[in-house]
Amino acid sequence: MIKKTLLAVVAMLSLVSLSAQKYEPTPEILKAREEFSDARFGVFIHWGIYSMFAQGEWYLQNAGLNRDEYAKAADAFYPHRFNAEEWVSAIKASGAKYICFTTRHHDSFSMWDTEQSDFNIVDSSPFGRDVLKEIADECQKQGIRLHLYYSHADWMRDDYPRGRTARNVTGRDESKINWSEYYAFMNRQIEELLTNYGPIGAIWFDGWWDHDEDVTPFDWQLSEQYALVHKLQPSCLVANNHHQVPFDGEDIQIFERDLPGENTHGLSGQDISRLPLETCQTMNGMWGYKVIDQNYKSSETLIRYLVSAAGKGANLLLNVGPQPNGELPAVAVERMKQMGEWLNVYGDTIYGTEAGDIRQQQWGCTTRKGDKLYVHIFELEDDTLYLPLDCKVMSAKVFESGKAVKFQRVNGGVVLNVGKVDDTVDYVVELTTK
Repeated sequence: MIKKTLLAVVAMLSLVSLSAQKYEPTPEILKAREEFSDARFGVFIHWGIYSMFAQGEWYLQNAGLNRDEYAKAADAFYPHRFNAEEWVSAIKASGAKYICFTTRHHDSFSMWDTEQSDFNIVDSSPFGRDVLKEIADECQKQGIRLHLYYSHADWMRDDYPRGRTARNVTGRDESKINWSEYYAFMNRQIEELLTNYGPIGAIWFDGWWDHDEDVTPFDWQLSEQYALVHKLQPSCLVANNHHQVPFDGEDIQIFERDLPGENTHGLSGQDISRLPLETCQTMNGMWGYKVIDQNYKSSETLIRYLVSAAGKGANLLLNVGPQPNGELPAVAVERMKQMGEWLNVYGDTIYGTEAGDIRQQQWGCTTRKGDKLYVHIFELEDDTLYLPLDCKVMSAKVFESGKAVKFQRVNGGVVLNVGKVDDTVDYVVELTTK
């Protein structure tokens, strides 16, 4: 016990030393940020024992359940149709360049073979397989980057300090709250994730908001934790879904359910930073599997959302909630297939682009790659489109067919004579500029 305590103290002092200075991204991180932004499209996977209830990933908290009763679901969790090769293949077919997998959500259940808790898919379920290991191996095989979601908040553990959402869950021993123990537990799990599962593109934290109403500001000790991540994998990016302006040590700014600059859901009102941007969005209405939620967005809506994100210089992280049997919902697979078919044709106007010269408009948006400006037209009532541009347009053509598009230079920009644009997901005109 004394030896373990001394090792823990040494480890904590090391973390404090690592985080003492202001975060300066290394060349490895700067390169990883650039590669992340170039990807433009990823798929989020929300999966855990909550899928057994088919009520979404917040069912434990929303229903105010007893934690011990909820935990019994693990004993029946046997996703016999889970196949990592099929999952990764379907996601790759969507045109997505990375997967973000929920390793541990707020219900505390770990989806890998962790040594820090028996409440995991290997030790507590009859399935007994390390699904994260299988996904990680398949991602490396198929050339898909792997990002890992990890929850800071925990509705089950006794040692987690109760936040505004954790209070609804019953059955915990309040006398055992111990932040230092819980913080050490998280860091040991993070060390497992970044040591045993190959190269990880990013750690995607969530749950900071659980203590955003505390009278005394809660110290999550994030800088020390971020330093640990960067030490374990120097190219691993740090993201945190806290709905705030990015904190020191973070490499990605996240927007939840809204594109940067929008705030229809009340979660994304923060200023836009100069970091790489990512907006996470559901394919239907929920993150985790909910049996009655079949309100899937159309492929047209999803493609336009992806294009709009790229037009704002952001990635789209599109969510899929697998079923309790381990299968991806058939509708989700079909939507991903349709997005992949579109990207097979128009991917050059999305991958590796930056925000266009003209941001979101009623008619659509633009993306840019070098001297190419891609005009994405979703809807247009007229035969012409005025573009206020500072650059000089040298030529214009329909992206897919290469057919020339007539244009006139006018004061303050150009007017494209595109003709009638209707019944199309995205009519793309490629401008060569100077």
